[in-house]
Amino acid sequence: MDFRFSEEQEELQSMARSFLAEASGPEQIRAAMETPLGYDEKVWKQIATELGWPCVHIPEEFGGLGLGYVDLAVLLEATGEAVLCAPFFATVALAANTLLEVGSDAQKAEHLPAIAEGAHTATLAFAEASGLWDPDGVEATATPDGDAFILEGTKSWVIDGHSADRILVAARAPGTKGEDGLSVFLIDGDAQGVSRKALPTMDQTRRLAEVELSAVRVGAEACLGETGEAWPGLRRTLDLAAIALAAEQVGGAQRCLEMSVQYAKDREQFGRPIGSFQAIKHKCADMMIAVESARSALYYAACIADDGSDDLTSNASLAKAWCSESYFQCASESIQIHGGVGFTWEYDQHLHFKRARASENWLGDPAYHRERVAAHLGL
Repeated sequence: MDFRFSEEQEELQSMARSFLAEASGPEQIRAAMETPLGYDEKVWKQIATELGWPCVHIPEEFGGLGLGYVDLAVLLEATGEAVLCAPFFATVALAANTLLEVGSDAQKAEHLPAIAEGAHTATLAFAEASGLWDPDGVEATATPDGDAFILEGTKSWVIDGHSADRILVAARAPGTKGEDGLSVFLIDGDAQGVSRKALPTMDQTRRLAEVELSAVRVGAEACLGETGEAWPGLRRTLDLAAIALAAEQVGGAQRCLEMSVQYAKDREQFGRPIGSFQAIKHKCADMMIAVESARSALYYAACIADDGSDDLTSNASLAKAWCSESYFQCASESIQIHGGVGFTWEYDQHLHFKRARASENWLGDPAYHRERVAAHLGL
């Protein structure tokens, strides 16, 4: 398998890095973190409408560019480097993928063009108080009521759930368990009976919300695909989201390595750059190995996603587990290499350290994903 980027992919990543360096640098990120939305609306408008990032992997018949998942990973790696504050991940890696994997052709044609052109932000509400990312974690109910459904339940840790225009809610038929009876419903963020609030989180660069559904009545057309048959599509959606998150983590780990190497060259102690000391060399070498091995796991999984292979689940979990640990390792070592100043909030290592810790657990921690790989292998 050839892992080299095409010229178009190289250009896409280069363009993304240039834009983010100018419009989403550390100062802009810190300012966006303090806003009620958690992101800069002007920057998001540029991303969504001028640059057209949300449409990258959406098929052409639904208003997108029809590129592959590797192309999306290339873009997400750049956003991870910049610790981007924007509803890009939620809208593209979660909501758009859910529509693509669960929705009917008619529903895709109705809803995906608005996402592709940047008119709507959206997200997926899956996890609940249990924190489980499997079918057993869905306890919200969708009770039939004539030709409609009544949604009840509380969703937790919903990325950009406090501000998304549309929310895709995973719910189950009353009395069902496990993979049976699961459906996905598309609702307006401000629909009657929907209460949402931003949660206090360690990583302020990515807002999480709690979404409460209290007797939310939706029509049958709000149910994506066949009622009660959503799990296969949801499973693939969560696998694709894990790969997308791994792409961000690889980008973040790469940036931590770059900042550490540059500081090791510039900072002098005892009349010589600290990068000349063996202990610092070893740390940087270990970080480089972690980054490159994580990148290999990521792009292999992204290629599997493009190929439509049955090995998606195991490779997505492998990438998520390895990239999570690699990112946190690099963020931690970067702080250590920076020494005393590395522990101060003014240095950008902390933006990555908190993003690394938060993303390590979101969508399942490394232990959870290793168990998935073992189960897939029959161990």
